[in-house]
Amino acid sequence: MHQTLEDARLRKLASFHILDTPPERDFDALTALAQRLLGCPIALVSLVDQDRQWFKSAQGLGKVRETPRDQAFCAHTIHHDDMLVVEDASADPRFADNPLVAGSPHIRFYAGVPLRPHHDGFSDTLPGLGSFCVIDTQPRTLSDEEQAILRDLATVAESLLRAHATAQDAHYLAELAEERADILDGQHRLLRQAEKLAGVGSWRVSLDDGVIQWSDQVYVIHGLPVGSAPPLEEALAFYSAEDGRMIEKHLRKAMRTGQGFDFETDLIAADGQMRRVRSIGEVEFRHDRPAAIVGVFQDVTDRHLREQELRHDASTDSLSGLSNRASFEKRLADVLGRSNRRSEPLALLLIDLDGFKAVNDNFGHAAGDDILRAMAARMREGCMANAFAARLGGDEFALLVTRPRDCADLQSYVQQVLDQLQVSITQDGQTRRVSATVGATLAEGPGATQMELMRRADLALYQAKRHMRGTGRIFGSDAPIDRAATASAEPGSVNM
Repeated sequence: MHQTLEDARLRKLASFHILDTPPERDFDALTALAQRLLGCPIALVSLVDQDRQWFKSAQGLGKVRETPRDQAFCAHTIHHDDMLVVEDASADPRFADNPLVAGSPHIRFYAGVPLRPHHDGFSDTLPGLGSFCVIDTQPRTLSDEEQAILRDLATVAESLLRAHATAQDAHYLAELAEERADILDGQHRLLRQAEKLAGVGSWRVSLDDGVIQWSDQVYVIHGLPVGSAPPLEEALAFYSAEDGRMIEKHLRKAMRTGQGFDFETDLIAADGQMRRVRSIGEVEFRHDRPAAIVGVFQDVTDRHLREQELRHDASTDSLSGLSNRASFEKRLADVLGRSNRRSEPLALLLIDLDGFKAVNDNFGHAAGDDILRAMAARMREGCMANAFAARLGGDEFALLVTRPRDCADLQSYVQQVLDQLQVSITQDGQTRRVSATVGATLAEGPGATQMELMRRADLALYQAKRHMRGTGRIFGSDAPIDRAATASAEPGSVNM
């Protein structure tokens, strides 16, 4: 059981993606504050890894960034529910023989609070990820007030860890700011820095008079100077009309039912920039009656853009810029399902390039890549501009055609595709031409499946190749499709 808990603790630690990251000003400011407030020469944010303790911030240890776990006082702290205090390590049998006691830095006093920052998917009762601690080279004690300060600073350290990882539990920061309203000025500054780091602000709407209160970061997100918060109607003007109605609906529901909300939407800041924001709200009760709606407001634009980029990268073929096979298979499943439900037309075209291998063999792979890009560009133009184009791999492409008039005259459409997918490339006086062979099928009947549709198109492609490369064939038809007689005899060229 103990090993199971340790494995879970290590996974939770890894999920914060903070080990071996560079020093950060916010963490260093926190340990420097602990030095000054508690009068200790050493203050640490220590994270206990499998075989070491690593310091996210270390005051008073020079360039030391880690020590072995079996020497770490913090490795004991993580198993405590509250603070571990060692008033004289040389007289404590657990630590008297520790190399860090017997030798440099000659630890005598240690006080550490375990760090258990919340993270979705992990229990809050796991052993700590590390500790926020202070160390002295002389035996000493901590007063009740000093212990409270150390606990408060450890709480701020936990909030910084969460802000660094995902900042998704920003509500904790707002609660922490209110619960520590009378904490030292230094901690207030650190909380504001944590808000800035996470792009998070707090807000409150009074139910008695509708007055809105914003923290500084909410003004920053809106692109406004810090001052008096605008009335609700003006605040909603930063959103589209549809999103504004959605926000009002959330507020009314919260007032009526007492249920909180959590949603993301777009906001147009005062400078005209579009930002993605996350709003979390809940009802504040006073004497068992709703008094206000309070919450946090987070600028998640960077994260949203990264997610969009990741989704784009995951679904896009990097060479051609077309959708990749995984994206194609998902789109085919979606479109086929809609076609079956609504009896909407759908045609699938599988495309192989002819002459592509000769380009690679004679002109090199760079020239082959140019051909693939040129063919991909043509699949975004003309008759194929309204189709969904994908590169399945190598010189294999696919088209999903849903425009009714194209599906109704699929033979003519395939002929246009054949005409359009012709390019030539010249290098050192030699010219190579690349064209396409096409196999097509219609999704006819409610029982058409994705696998069956691919099989039909592949069989039609095979028949077209057997007849003559550079032609097309529709599944179920014996008639080959040639390029149009009126098509230009000269294909487009690729410059080298």
